[in-house]
Amino acid sequence: MDLFLTLAAIAVLLLLSAFFSGSETALTAARRSRIHQLEMAGDKRANLAARLIARRERLIGAVLLGNNAVNILASALAAGLMIRYVGQAGIAYATVAMTILVVIFAEVMPKTYAIREADRVALSVAPILRPIVAGLAPVTQAIQGLVLWVLRLFGVSGDSAWTQSVADEIRGMLDYHAREGSMRKHYRDMLRSVLDLADVEVGEVMVHRRDMVTLNIDLPAQDIVEQVLESRHTRFPLWQGTPDNILGILHAKSLLREVNSQNVDLTGLNVMLLAAEPWFVPDTTSLANQLSAFRNRRAHFALVVDEYGALMGMVTLEDILEEIVGDISDEQDEIADEPDQLVPQLRPEVDGSFMVDGATTIRNLNRAMEWRLPDVDAATVAGLVIHEAKRIPEAGQVFLFHEFRFEIVGRDGNRITQLKLSPQPTKRASD
Repeated sequence: MDLFLTLAAIAVLLLLSAFFSGSETALTAARRSRIHQLEMAGDKRANLAARLIARRERLIGAVLLGNNAVNILASALAAGLMIRYVGQAGIAYATVAMTILVVIFAEVMPKTYAIREADRVALSVAPILRPIVAGLAPVTQAIQGLVLWVLRLFGVSGDSAWTQSVADEIRGMLDYHAREGSMRKHYRDMLRSVLDLADVEVGEVMVHRRDMVTLNIDLPAQDIVEQVLESRHTRFPLWQGTPDNILGILHAKSLLREVNSQNVDLTGLNVMLLAAEPWFVPDTTSLANQLSAFRNRRAHFALVVDEYGALMGMVTLEDILEEIVGDISDEQDEIADEPDQLVPQLRPEVDGSFMVDGATTIRNLNRAMEWRLPDVDAATVAGLVIHEAKRIPEAGQVFLFHEFRFEIVGRDGNRITQLKLSPQPTKRASD
């Protein structure tokens, strides 16, 4: 009779050990976002699970205390039982047998199941585990205090915990799911771009002043109308005297509406009366702030200036959206060979190299090709070459840095217009 009672007690203790092991794994691996979602929906079990997860140190302390207690008690019962029947050698037999049973049935099996069904198991064990954690709280707090005291003796501060921002955590999750194949790279790139909006400045995505289409208000009205019709843009900065002296922003719709009211007679057309007041923003403005400003002002267009007020370029709502979804082409744009490509300016060559425009941003290039080119000191590929070379290179020059071969293919004045990039297993630089 004693034999069956002891074996039953050992079995119950192994079940308790499996419960503690699986509970720890499930509550640790459970998706906090899913638990929070269920909690907001009124799920009481999710509320208990969230409270347990929020105080993870107390949870782990109680689980480990309970797990070790039942394992030690089960091993002691098994050792006593074996000694009774086979003598002192029973200690060795009991150790081997309990090790196998604990590892298989109380550790590996419950933890494997808990990992695969973490959310479900966490919700199931939370109501049972909650009173256990509360009851063992005084003991776990005392143990935790002792542990922190011992750590301080060795110069380890209990307050110096490594923390990770929510954005970095989300980035890690996106990279993981993309690598595992559960998320398309395109979606990962868009979500990462949203997270990066606060770290990217307007000056990195703006249209440079040399590429802006502007209008001289001193030109005859007929010439202005013709330039507007020939352009694919809808908003035009108006200047007088010098292109830096922007006086207003002309919308093509306002111009055409006024032209229609003039009955083809443009002699009395005053373009400045149709122009809106220009909006200037610093080049250091983050894309997140600029996007909010566009929304608040109900505007799509802003002029970018440096700290001295000098005109640098312009930024539109479309420029910011393209940072998220990639290049946006409409019926007025030249359609690239690969319209779904994140960087249309990137063209692969038969030798494994890539032709790229100098104005291509390093961030988009890294995002599209999974490269690691630095974008701290320069925003564009051409800027990176100039920064590393410490000069404006000539066409035909070759540079090796950051494990890439950069060949200058085209140059217009001081601008590098075309480059040929080839990944290279080297970090040496030369020309």
